Amino acid sequence: MTLKIDTSELEDLMVLSLSGRIEAGHLGELARIVELRESPRDVTLDLQQLRLADRASVKFLANCEAKGIKLKNCPTYIREWMDREKTEELINS
Repeated sequence: MTLKIDTSELEDLMVLSLSGRIEAGHLGELARIVELRESPRDVTLDLQQLRLADRASVKFLANCEAKGIKLKNCPTYIREWMDREKTEELINS
């Protein structure tokens, strides 16, 4: 299973629909696509079809959200994992 990225534009908003499995090796390309926009707030990541993620990808998604990128249809396990990563960072800092 690999990652598929479908891009669509809705007015001034770029929606990236991710499906399949996201791994650390995909993050460079995904970051490049996101950086094409002037503002992170102009980007939405639709995660409805995302099935698997590794730790680096979960951290990437959490960082995206912290920058203002909207995570739409985020699977519960990814949301909970991001929350645990944030809590762990606070404890370790």
